[in-house]
Amino acid sequence: MTTPSVRDRFAAAAREERPDLAELCLLIGAEADPALDGPACDLAQIELDRLAGLLPYGLSTPLDWANALHRVLGAGHGFRGVAADYQKLSSSLLQEVLRRRRGLPILLSVVWIEVARRAGAPVYGVALPGHFVVGFGDPAGSYVLVDPFEGGQVLSEADTELMVATVTGGPLEAAMLAPADPLDIVQRILNNIRAWAAPRPEHRPVQLWTFDLTLLLPRHPAKLRLQRAQLLVKMGDFLGGAAEMEEYADVIGAFDPESAAGIRAAARGARAMLN
Repeated sequence: MTTPSVRDRFAAAAREERPDLAELCLLIGAEADPALDGPACDLAQIELDRLAGLLPYGLSTPLDWANALHRVLGAGHGFRGVAADYQKLSSSLLQEVLRRRRGLPILLSVVWIEVARRAGAPVYGVALPGHFVVGFGDPAGSYVLVDPFEGGQVLSEADTELMVATVTGGPLEAAMLAPADPLDIVQRILNNIRAWAAPRPEHRPVQLWTFDLTLLLPRHPAKLRLQRAQLLVKMGDFLGGAAEMEEYADVIGAFDPESAAGIRAAARGARAMLN
């Protein structure tokens, strides 16, 4: 019997009725580095279980949960972020974040969410503009926000407003505090990896697999198919990129013929590079 590939497992996990955030993040790590598959995935799940077992019993209020996670993960185990983490692919791979106890805000938030979830906490992710944080409690009622990048620091309303204003220049809006869907979290992680890889031509293979995984999600921006095709051309696959451009042009041609014509012209240009 053939063992399912990482991508097959990722596609299946993404289509579960209740997608497992930790599993999907670990599969991203396995796609990035085969050494992070198999036993490394198992050990990561075991570590999340172990950390959850260190939380005290009887926690009830959102602030109790927030403080307990700070004591165990932030103060106790040193999970937090530093500016240099933004320059490392390992900061976006859950296996490596659990090993190094360093990572991007969204990956540290995944650690907080998964540890707290295992312990029974009312926990959820919050995709603030430019910075991912974690909520405890009822998002429609009493809740507390924490910043795992700062070791689980509790955020006041003023802190959150300042965080948003620094990025957007505008006010904090209620919609920004909505719980993030697990698949949206996964897509944001893949977007981060793609952004990390984009400036360096030698990282184009990394860009490509982030496109491939994102396109396996049940919902994704249609334009990613065009961006993938354009990347193939940059990587020297002129025929493959041209073919995918034409497929995308066929899809949008009925409602955006002008753009479709431009894409078909780009496809012809890609084929011409073979001459």
